[in-house]
Amino acid sequence: MRPGLMQILICVAIIALFFGAKKIPELARSIGKAKGEFKKGLEDGEKELEEMKKEEEAAEKAAREKDSAEAEKLEA
Repeated sequence: MRPGLMQILICVAIIALFFGAKKIPELARSIGKAKGEFKKGLEDGEKELEEMKKEEEAAEKAAREKDSAEAEKLEA
C-alpha cells in the first residue's frame, strides 16, 4: 500500500517540526549518502558471493577431474 499525498505532507511537517527547517537538507543528504553506501555494500556482497560460488564450482570440477584421472590409472 502506497502512502497518499496527505500522509506524506503530514510526515514532512512532523519532520520539519522535529528537526527544524534548516536541518532538513542536511538530513536528506545524510539519508542519501547512507542509502548509497547501503546499496554499494549490497552490490559488494553479491559480487563476493558470486566469486565464492565460482571458486567452489572450480574446486568441485578439479576434484571430479582428479577422481576421473585416478580411476583411469586404476583401470590401466
